[in-house]
Amino acid sequence: MTKRGWRPGAVAAVAMLAAICASGPERQGAVRTASDLGVLPSARYDYTPQDYQRSQRASALLTRQCMAEHGHPDFPLDPRYPTDPVVATMVSTDFGALDLAAARRWGYGWDPAKPVVPRPKGRRMTSAEYADLPACNAQANRRLMRGIDLKRDWLYASTRAIEVDKALKRDPRLHAAWDEWSRCVAEQGFTRYPDPIAAYTDDAWQRGGDGNTRHTQRERATAVADVTCKRRLHTAERWHSLWAQKQTVDITRHRDRYAAGLKALCTYRANIAEVLKKLG
Repeated sequence: MTKRGWRPGAVAAVAMLAAICASGPERQGAVRTASDLGVLPSARYDYTPQDYQRSQRASALLTRQCMAEHGHPDFPLDPRYPTDPVVATMVSTDFGALDLAAARRWGYGWDPAKPVVPRPKGRRMTSAEYADLPACNAQANRRLMRGIDLKRDWLYASTRAIEVDKALKRDPRLHAAWDEWSRCVAEQGFTRYPDPIAAYTDDAWQRGGDGNTRHTQRERATAVADVTCKRRLHTAERWHSLWAQKQTVDITRHRDRYAAGLKALCTYRANIAEVLKKLG
């Protein structure tokens, strides 16, 4: 009598298929992005995406004004470089993958039709313009940073983030949450990663120069198992809660320095607003 059994490859294929198909539809109220978890205490002291967009616009306006003074009157606001640089994007996420639909389709990457780094919309700058650009960029930066003590106050919360992160990673409650998540992923037939970031950054996904992955079946199935386990065990919520606790303690201990950092950030925002009102 012939004894039949599963081939290892067949077992892996079934595990992948189960992870992708059996996780079901997205439930209402599920965490899909880090912002769904709520605002962390340090957020009010930090540079925001809106700050970045406004600062980019203000900097471009100041740079164009400076370039005109250097004999380049039609310098574009969003120029391309004389030769296109090689762009290497470091992909990061606070909690790893969270969006189940995106995990099913893109794994730990994203839609290649929607690049993370947008392409410049202006014309290619000339070599002469490129030579004058560093001085004008520096001048624009000095104008936006006017009235700020860069060594002491600028983005103080970001400098404390390193210490807060160390304290968070020493917390046994976080390690317990990660360990439960890790076992859950392994039980579905995938690598037992030490934490969700290790899964997200696994070299097996072969990220290219733009930071995107290859979206292989194995990658997508792993990402689905990852997100499914996070939701089942509330991993991201527990992680976020502990992080908020550590930040609150740090802000209380260094209240004056955080306040000075916030004042510097407000000065920066006022400088941006003034430039946009004048030149924008």
